Amino acid sequence: MLKERLKIALNIHTASDRIIRYIFAVVGFVSVAFLFLIMIFLFKEGLPVFNSVSVKEFLFGTSWYPTSVPPKFGTLPLIVASLTVTFFAAAFAVPFSMAIAIYLSELAPATLREIVKPIIELIASIPSVIIGFFGMVVVAPFLQDHFDIDTGLNVLNAAIMLAFMAIPTIASISEDALSSVPASLKEASYALGANRWQTIVHITMPAALSGVWTAIILGISRVLGETMVVLMVAGGATIFPTSLFDPVRPLTANIAAEMAEASYRSDHYFALFAIGIILFVLTLLFNVIANYLSMKYKFKWN
Repeated sequence: MLKERLKIALNIHTASDRIIRYIFAVVGFVSVAFLFLIMIFLFKEGLPVFNSVSVKEFLFGTSWYPTSVPPKFGTLPLIVASLTVTFFAAAFAVPFSMAIAIYLSELAPATLREIVKPIIELIASIPSVIIGFFGMVVVAPFLQDHFDIDTGLNVLNAAIMLAFMAIPTIASISEDALSSVPASLKEASYALGANRWQTIVHITMPAALSGVWTAIILGISRVLGETMVVLMVAGGATIFPTSLFDPVRPLTANIAAEMAEASYRSDHYFALFAIGIILFVLTLLFNVIANYLSMKYKFKWN
């Protein structure tokens, strides 16, 4: 009797595991299929623009005037603007994020860590429109008054706001990576006479590089794909930036600003979807780099 009950319970457990595996498999397949369909739609709507303009002119043209006669669809100023804002946002965000991650994982008391870590993660949930609004009404007037410039809506404002958005992501993931380093490595370093700072620099950081690089690339990818903040605080000028105080229009802001104005299935409409293809390729490139760096340092240290 007992054997029969155990057998029935085992069969039920096995069936439950099988059902759960099938559910997860279906959900995963649907998610991948959905993303694949989005990609097909993006390329389907974006590629027709190259019937009117060459790939070279689209990527390296210096003028974006979609309503002129003939229209000009040069996206190079938009690409340069996106990369410039992303670069300076990363330059601001990475040092602050790493300082926060190192402090929380290696230096902060456990009680303080339990308080600060959730607060940092909570900052990541602030809507981007709120951050953009703060940049417009607080940061922009401050920059305009203290640097004597024509407008506070510029590269510097956008970089600061995007850095603020990226810091929680980079800091949180980096802190998790640093905290996952085996204590035996640190203890061996201390046993050999290294102090805490030497251990952090030469043992903990190299051992956590896989997760740290992943955190940085994910933060940069979020910055590159952000729309609302750059639409509100970057300035909206389709020019090449020559300083931090120049207004610019990144790729995402251009799509958001002009999609409602573009006639359905016009060259302008197709060009905006082609810009989406550029963003897709750039984001994919960053993710490939993140995967490469993660695997490289994972195999080196684990």
